[in-house]
Amino acid sequence: MIIPRYLEKAISDDLGEKMVFISGPRQVGKTTLARLFLKGESDRYYNWDNREDRKNVLSAGWPATESTVVLDEVHKYRQWKRWLKGEYDTHGDRIHFLITGSARLDTYRKGGDSLQGRYHSHRLHGFSVAELEGKTALPVPGQAIEFAEGYNGETLPALFTFGPFPEPFLKQNARALRRWRKERLDRFFREDVRDLENVRDLSSLELLADMLEGRVGSLLSLQSLREDLEVSHRAVTHWMEILDRLYFSFRIHPYSHTAVRSLKKTPKAYLWEYTSVLDKGSRFENLVASHLLKLKHSLEDREGFRVGLHFLRDAAKREVDFMVAVEGRPWFAVECKLSGRNVSPALNYFGERLKIPFLYQITLEKGDDILDGPVRVMPAGKFLAALA
Repeated sequence: MIIPRYLEKAISDDLGEKMVFISGPRQVGKTTLARLFLKGESDRYYNWDNREDRKNVLSAGWPATESTVVLDEVHKYRQWKRWLKGEYDTHGDRIHFLITGSARLDTYRKGGDSLQGRYHSHRLHGFSVAELEGKTALPVPGQAIEFAEGYNGETLPALFTFGPFPEPFLKQNARALRRWRKERLDRFFREDVRDLENVRDLSSLELLADMLEGRVGSLLSLQSLREDLEVSHRAVTHWMEILDRLYFSFRIHPYSHTAVRSLKKTPKAYLWEYTSVLDKGSRFENLVASHLLKLKHSLEDREGFRVGLHFLRDAAKREVDFMVAVEGRPWFAVECKLSGRNVSPALNYFGERLKIPFLYQITLEKGDDILDGPVRVMPAGKFLAALA
């Protein structure tokens, strides 16, 4: 089964202007997507992990005609930015460079000059409800989200069970998911972390990753993690940055505003691959966070908007799961519930205080939409299908 990926057109358009970077977690489909652009006889694919490909890359024997060249995992080369800058400046008039990697290529710092102004960057996510149902148009920032009446009610349960990564989702087999997850984590720590980071205590980093599974959706205290791991605050801070940079986890920070006594710093952590989260409520919240992060990255990478993804919590412990802001202004807030349709009082409170235009409470239960004051209560599948 082949499912067209949501970034195909955007990448195709960008390749005609500059280099294109595709980053994202291991096994999310970066290589498969990149290979779709190898259509001509002179197009080339090189994987830095392959010895022969490494030699060919460093020899820079590019085709003499206009071609697309895919460089996979080249960021593992210490001088990759400086080297790539020189190759692009020399050959960029005829060679369309497409760079893929399992680290954050746009911010990664491991030597070399800046490539500012020479590339477009895209962050590839796994499947979402909207992508699986064929929706490609992004919501218009600041405007009401348009919801389709018809949506596939089976898409969300499948994502909830098998996760957003292509291989386990397409197989939809519990045994295959367990094996895939184990093999992916083994390669993540033994290859990605080893190749890209200087980590002496790898076993403690693995333990930290295990601990995050039980802390999804909760306030993340680095002090508590430091005490549990019996390491320095500096070490646990560095390790969290590594997990974020290599697309294992991501953090969402509280929204701060003078209208409410908001939390200032303490974030929440979520996982890119959330099927290991056992608590049903936490997994549902992580799934929604993943969809909203995908929306944020799409609006930033494809449309150039400045988008913030936050949660809301004040000193009185009133809390709303998510709030999306565009160009610094609140756009919509979302509260996640496994069941029930009674509107969270905190959603109304923050909506009024922060003047949030659109308020949604979503649930895993199926049913009709209802409007309770300014809050639209609706099935999560219908809400997520509109995000693209």
